[in-house]
Amino acid sequence: MFKIQYLSTKNVVQGKHTLIQSCFQDPSSLQDWIEPPSSYTHTFDDNELFCRASSVPEIKEYPFKRYAKIAFMFLTRGPLPFSPLWEKFFKGHEKFYAIYVHSMPSYRANFSSSSVFYHKQIPSQVVEWGKMSMCDAERRLLANALLDVTNEWFVLLSEACIPIQNFKIIYNYISRSRFSFMGAFDEPGQYGRDRYDDKMLPEVDIGQWRKGSQWFEVNRKLAADIIKDIKYYPKFKQFCRNWCYADEHYFPTMLTIQSPYSLANRTLTYVDWSKIDIHPATFGKDNITAEFFRKIHQDHTCDYNNHPTSVCFLFARKFAPDTLDLLLQNSTKFFGY
Repeated sequence: MFKIQYLSTKNVVQGKHTLIQSCFQDPSSLQDWIEPPSSYTHTFDDNELFCRASSVPEIKEYPFKRYAKIAFMFLTRGPLPFSPLWEKFFKGHEKFYAIYVHSMPSYRANFSSSSVFYHKQIPSQVVEWGKMSMCDAERRLLANALLDVTNEWFVLLSEACIPIQNFKIIYNYISRSRFSFMGAFDEPGQYGRDRYDDKMLPEVDIGQWRKGSQWFEVNRKLAADIIKDIKYYPKFKQFCRNWCYADEHYFPTMLTIQSPYSLANRTLTYVDWSKIDIHPATFGKDNITAEFFRKIHQDHTCDYNNHPTSVCFLFARKFAPDTLDLLLQNSTKFFGY
């Protein structure tokens, strides 16, 4: 039904091939749906990609054995300096994760065939910080990950992110949560409501305007809702520009309007915004201590499934590349992997 609604929407068909042609060339057998794409390389434009991803089944029970996976989606400019740490984190859990990397189009990764990051780059486009192109890249990651029906949860990360819990803890925390983790709060002043433009009416009024961290985790339903959106996206693309920083407002606002009771209204990624700056603090070698990570693990409180907990963060950023050796040497002691 959604496919019919999507394809009948005006002003969606673009490019050399129509969305109708592309969508209805989708695999027809159950086995074709079950098996994820054998390669991340494809020639779809964004409209074709989103259409195909939107038509992937969204059901709770599947008529075949399925290991529900977390899609780890890396939004990067180029290299992944912490890939050795991530390799250590992923080791032994191959059935329960998938990896997707969106880098600048000109960048070509050089991972060996034994690496978990080998051939994990998706077709990408140029991304500008704070612009709607950042949201486009995130939607591109979600759409590619949705093509694999075994992906149930979707985590957005950067090249400066590290996992600060072991894989089992992170998997259980995300898979057992009744909520998705998207920061979404109403902030007055120049960094919040002052960025709103009343030209967004009637789709978005100022009372619905939200701000949140770019680094999110969403379940399959919300991931599909994000790539299906053709109601709020045009408004943000046209009126959330320059000082608005679309990546901080588009997803939090849209999901708050559509699925307010599905959000935990917080992020799983620890970031230090204590300095007055447009960018968060960068952690260097001096920060790589047991006490530093103890404070992240224990000195915060939050709700998890409506109960208080001190386990609030599963990832952290922003780490300088030269911290890698210390992190690798101490990962068992600090993080349990």
